[in-house]
Amino acid sequence: MKLGGVLAILFGLAVATAVVAWIGFGAVFAALSRLGPRGLATLCVYSALPFVLLGTAWFLLARDEPPGRWPVFIWSRVVRDSAGELLPFSHLGGFLVGARAAIERGVAPVTAFSTTVVDVTTELIAQLGFTGLGLGLLAMRLGAHSEHNALLGAAAIGLLLTALGAVAFIALQRRGGGLIERMIARFLPGAAAGTALVIEAIDLIYHRPVRIAAAVLVHLAAWVASAAGIWLALRMAGVTIDLVAILAIESLVGAVRSAVFFVPMGIGVQEASYAVLGSLFGLSPELFLAVSLLKRARDLAVGVPALLIWQGFEGVRLVRRDAD
Repeated sequence: MKLGGVLAILFGLAVATAVVAWIGFGAVFAALSRLGPRGLATLCVYSALPFVLLGTAWFLLARDEPPGRWPVFIWSRVVRDSAGELLPFSHLGGFLVGARAAIERGVAPVTAFSTTVVDVTTELIAQLGFTGLGLGLLAMRLGAHSEHNALLGAAAIGLLLTALGAVAFIALQRRGGGLIERMIARFLPGAAAGTALVIEAIDLIYHRPVRIAAAVLVHLAAWVASAAGIWLALRMAGVTIDLVAILAIESLVGAVRSAVFFVPMGIGVQEASYAVLGSLFGLSPELFLAVSLLKRARDLAVGVPALLIWQGFEGVRLVRRDAD
């Protein structure tokens, strides 16, 4: 790991510890005990639904893949998210690992990488919609003359800047292919041919707007389903809570985490966001810190086996290649 990554993790851990200490260790762990194994089991089992939706959105972008490959994209999406959450590098590394997992299960490299790029774009567009929903719900809850108007204004500006970034990212994919090819041909001439094929495949995907729109809608459904999973876990643990509040909090926590993607695993950022946003909805901060810890436990329970299985597949592939 680079020094910057280590420092970011240490800083995140310090922030997370400080937030828990500020709320009170006893209160946080009492709330965590209240959620208990039932809440964790609910989250782990329910996580299959968002992953199916996420894999489906990715599969919709693969033009020539047979229907039988649909489970491959679901599996590869599990690997992608597990790598992005648990391995000590940025989400960019998770995207590459997810594409590798798809290639290992028979997807053509050009298809895997081109659809990954567009899938990231459609997910970003869907997240903008989900964040806008959360911001609207927060504004309704706080009222027109709230003392938190400055927070709402800052969040709206952040949403606008993110939208502009998404537009620029799409423009780069659609219009910046020639520039990317020239740069790669100059600095990495051996990869130029493969890059040209990926850029051409990306362009072909964008010529099918119906599939793009369908992928965005499925991604939006995945965001909503993921938030509903938190609500269900709390209900299963006997905590009565408003689904609307959960949707707003989850959408805004997701937006904050995306904005600080350079912090490995969002350590500290997620915990602080839950504490602040939960209190804005009149909910106990210790409960949402417990939810944050529960989500991290879910990520470990699902992600570690997924990464171990993927590594096993990779190992078998390498052994077979050496044998040939």
